[in-house]
Amino acid sequence: MSSYSKKAETSKRPKMTAPKVRARKGGDKLRMVTAYDHPGAVIADRAGADIILVGDSVANVVLGHEDTLSMTVNAMIHHTAAVSRANPSALVVGDMPWLSYHTSPEDTVQNAGRFVQEGGAGAVKLEGGAKRVEMITAVLDAEIPVMGHIGLTPQSVNQMGGYRVQGRNVGPAYEMISDARALAEAGVFAIVLEGIPDVLAEIITNEVAVPTIGIGAGNNTDGQVLVFHDLLGLHDGHLPKFVRQYAKLADDATAAMEQFFADVQSGAFPGPDETYVMDEESAQLLRDMTDGGYAGLIGDDLMADEAMER
Repeated sequence: MSSYSKKAETSKRPKMTAPKVRARKGGDKLRMVTAYDHPGAVIADRAGADIILVGDSVANVVLGHEDTLSMTVNAMIHHTAAVSRANPSALVVGDMPWLSYHTSPEDTVQNAGRFVQEGGAGAVKLEGGAKRVEMITAVLDAEIPVMGHIGLTPQSVNQMGGYRVQGRNVGPAYEMISDARALAEAGVFAIVLEGIPDVLAEIITNEVAVPTIGIGAGNNTDGQVLVFHDLLGLHDGHLPKFVRQYAKLADDATAAMEQFFADVQSGAFPGPDETYVMDEESAQLLRDMTDGGYAGLIGDDLMADEAMER
């Protein structure tokens, strides 16, 4: 079963690139959203996203997993390619999954390259601070832009003991500042700050020369990001404190589907506008063929005529 549709058009804004994102430091706030498929990318781009992150949060949000650790490179490239096929003006960033950048620089570069070659991404994102610098440098040497991510890093959920706000104490907070500096010096074009106190995010933002993009990090970063399904209210699951829902589309979708089912039961759907018709002369002939008891003879005659025409 399928529907027929023209390819949706995305916006015609100038294409966003990693250097353009970096140049926004201290300027207009960067607008980033996660999206995991073609329709989501079209909506995000039409709305004016600067960056579309194909996050490994697809595991939780779309695929029903408890965490992000189940995602593979192949799965992430599958979703990244779907987003890229929307040809958005926004920069598409592919989220490198757990274990895709943890073993060696060579493996990291190969995996990052697949996001570009097969997924159509313009950059990749990986989690972690100073300990990731070797991998980041290797990817940058392969001419692939890298976005950093520190604070609450979901791929570290087991080590952190759950999804907990990070950097609330001075020691860990100062270490995070050092991590941010290391990432910026390594050459990342932006850093996601997730789940940290607002004062820490403000300090990091002032300390590094690249844009910071906050999610649960207060209002003093260079940009903000939310998950597509969270901000649109497309699910009823637990939402973190930092999420603001701008719509309740799950409720609207449920109501629309209930109305569809009711219209099916009542016969109101499909109506004349949703129905294909045959000209009345042909329709009547078809009725006569089936009601009159001589459908086989007429059918044979029609088939013979068709054969002659060939």
